[in-house]
Amino acid sequence: MITISNEHLIVACDTLGGELQSIRDASTDLEYLWQGDRAYWGRRALNLFPLVGRLYEKTYTLHGTPYPMQIHGFLPHARMELATIAPDRCRFTLSDSTATWEVYPFSFCFSIEYWLSGCTLQIGFEVENRSPETLYCAMGGHPGFNLPLEEGLRFEDYEIRFPAPCLPQLVEFSPAVLCTGTRTAYPLQEGCRLPLRHSLFDQDAVVLAGTPRCAELSSPRGNHGIRVEYPQMPYVGFWHKPGVEAPFLCIEPWSALPGREGVVEELSLMADLTAVPAGGRFVNRWSITVW
Repeated sequence: MITISNEHLIVACDTLGGELQSIRDASTDLEYLWQGDRAYWGRRALNLFPLVGRLYEKTYTLHGTPYPMQIHGFLPHARMELATIAPDRCRFTLSDSTATWEVYPFSFCFSIEYWLSGCTLQIGFEVENRSPETLYCAMGGHPGFNLPLEEGLRFEDYEIRFPAPCLPQLVEFSPAVLCTGTRTAYPLQEGCRLPLRHSLFDQDAVVLAGTPRCAELSSPRGNHGIRVEYPQMPYVGFWHKPGVEAPFLCIEPWSALPGREGVVEELSLMADLTAVPAGGRFVNRWSITVW
């Protein structure tokens, strides 16, 4: 376990997928991050690469050659190297290997950097393309947060609030949680509020396009909350395990969507993927602020 801290926060993370393990208030010891109860969801804060979500038949092609790929890519199950560490920051890296070549035929280095700034955990994803051809990828976050955050409140006392009125679109999924190609208007209360209830997630994640790229999780009756800012991610998902009253909520910024129902995707043509030229780099930054 790797720990970084400042006067406000103590953050722990692991080399497995570079996954966050804890975000605690340094003064009160309040734990914001979901702690991975297997009865609901055994992970805590997945990092997603090189794809997000599922693929039809768990397969994609690249220039006609098929490759298998599991949900959310291979990063959540890969052991990363701790490249650098300082009191308030750390950086993990994952480079291509014989194991990744079997599912993703690129030479690359993917890094995750965490650093603290006040009550904010900054997160930086970087992909370096070491291949002689264009690399195609998606990336995203999947952190879960404890709900309620304080005694006397319930899950239903919380809401997602966007900083400005918006008219988001709901990304429609098939029963297999693949894209149908349909998006529908998803009106919010007062144009900016989504009150939480467990039944929202009976069909899996609620994934929205067209938000202000910042979402707050809080209760009008509470004193604590969480803000996730994702300026380079066009989609945000909200999820907990379907069909149960799970005591957490995931806020998931995504750079791209899962594959389409009934379509084995050609990677070079897949919508929203980041195309990194040979020898190039791409950086995607987002953040988690707590109070």
